[in-house]
Amino acid sequence: MPEVLFSVDQSQSFTEQNVLGHNRWHPDIPPAATVRPDSEFRLECREWFDGTIHNDDSANDVRDADLSLVHQLSGPIAVEGAEPGDLLVVDVLDLGPVPQESGPVAGQSWGYTGIFARDNGGGFLTDHFPSAYKAVWDFHGHTATSRHLPGVSFTGLAHPGLMGTAPSAEMLSRWNDREGALRDTDPTRVPPLALPPEPNNARLGGLSGDEYDRVAGEAARTAPPRENGGNQDIKNLSRGSRVFYPVYVPGAKFSVGDLHFSQGDGEITFCGAIEMGGFIDLHVDVIKGGMETFGVSAPVFMPGRIEPRYTEFLTFAGLSVTESGEQRYLDTTLAYRRACLHAIEYLTKFGYTPEQAYLLLGAAPIEGRLSGVVDIPNACATLYLPTAIFDDDIRPTSGIPQRVDRGQCAVSN
Repeated sequence: MPEVLFSVDQSQSFTEQNVLGHNRWHPDIPPAATVRPDSEFRLECREWFDGTIHNDDSANDVRDADLSLVHQLSGPIAVEGAEPGDLLVVDVLDLGPVPQESGPVAGQSWGYTGIFARDNGGGFLTDHFPSAYKAVWDFHGHTATSRHLPGVSFTGLAHPGLMGTAPSAEMLSRWNDREGALRDTDPTRVPPLALPPEPNNARLGGLSGDEYDRVAGEAARTAPPRENGGNQDIKNLSRGSRVFYPVYVPGAKFSVGDLHFSQGDGEITFCGAIEMGGFIDLHVDVIKGGMETFGVSAPVFMPGRIEPRYTEFLTFAGLSVTESGEQRYLDTTLAYRRACLHAIEYLTKFGYTPEQAYLLLGAAPIEGRLSGVVDIPNACATLYLPTAIFDDDIRPTSGIPQRVDRGQCAVSN
């Protein structure tokens, strides 16, 4: 096993165990450890809400989840000799849940998927699903099942939802300016268009006093992906993947967190993956001057060769036309939203509630694709749903769909 550079007691929150770590982006957050190029090491990670979501049958914890907590990141890890303009090469060697057979912590044989309430972050389909819901998943090796989604089992493709390097002060200022300008276009929108810096619950490594207050007031939230990588939620960044990250500060200051047991393309419920605590083994190296040499200004990755092998899919297509029939010009986001809604409506014919179907599409290894972006005025997006993940045959036939009472996912009250 590689050396553990960042150790986590999974029975306690980051605050309780007083580990370093962080949940904001800022160039002045000090490194938790330093490594040389061509090093291998292990980082242990808390799940993104630091243990505040529970293995039970109520979604009140998702409804009341405090977004100022996220994401709980392990790091930063400084790499000797890395300088702005270099590329940091990160190889994902291995990762998985908390290596214990059972327990109360997400990752110890279980994880969860949540639909966030509209007034607390929302999700891709929040207009249709404004309330909070949850599904708890049990892990059986590489397979996941859920008492909240009976009749489904699938092989997960474990991956980190978030990996990235620290921004420079100039880049951080640019993020805050552009996201602030976006918020100003509709400042009362629910959910908001972007999240401003939030000092409350900011975790900033070992900073304290006046320096903590300054950084907390400037630091960027970790929710969106940006030029440094961050919360990209790319399900194919699994074992065997290699990622090339731009370096913006001395040492690169690389961090990782938000581990997922499985996820569908888009993570459409916002907490759409199967969230877990766990470990990740990494190898890092540096390409000097790589940003200019290869014209890289945002992360580039090579997916690993390990993935679930599903060969048959039901594919749902969506167009850039609103549900009220309004034509939009090549709106790919709208097209994918419509594809998701078509899949949800289809699954309800087999007894799944709309909320169960929505949770499933966030957690299962569906494939989302932009299938057409040039044929004006309609963009076409498609959602590939593996048929083998269902116990029952869900393919269309000449008969009537076999509707089965599948209960309900965890709901909030």
